[in-house]
Amino acid sequence: MFRKMRRTKQTIPEADCRAFLESAGRGVLAVHGDCGYPYAVPLNYIYDAAENCLYFHCAKQGHKRDAILRDPKVCFTVFGGDEKRGDWAWYVKSAVVFGTASIVTDEEKKNAVLRALAKKYFPPEEDTEADLARNAVRADVVKIKVAHMTGKLVHEK
Repeated sequence: MFRKMRRTKQTIPEADCRAFLESAGRGVLAVHGDCGYPYAVPLNYIYDAAENCLYFHCAKQGHKRDAILRDPKVCFTVFGGDEKRGDWAWYVKSAVVFGTASIVTDEEKKNAVLRALAKKYFPPEEDTEADLARNAVRADVVKIKVAHMTGKLVHEK
């Protein structure tokens, strides 16, 4: 169902993709947007390796949420991990995830994900609970269940 990578020599193992998803800071979510146009938006996220799922938060209304409700098939891309290994050209890592997105309806799970997002992006922790008390009611959490993922390491020469 999913295409194989064309440049197989650049492929990184799935375990490396998962590790990269856990450590990377941000990614780009692509959805089937309005009027048939693709809609891609950068966002903060967490990756749960045990569940093989990505999570992010969004407003209870808006383009991204409407697109997910209309068509839950999404693509999520993370890139970076730039490094040099001796010559002038960079090595750049990327991971592409295809999956199905859904709104998390369990309040306990939603709050756990919001806490995990806060821990990753918005220290200090003592501010998290006050922020959740004020803002969690206005947020949704979206889960992307991974159906397929690929990763590669490109030497930009």
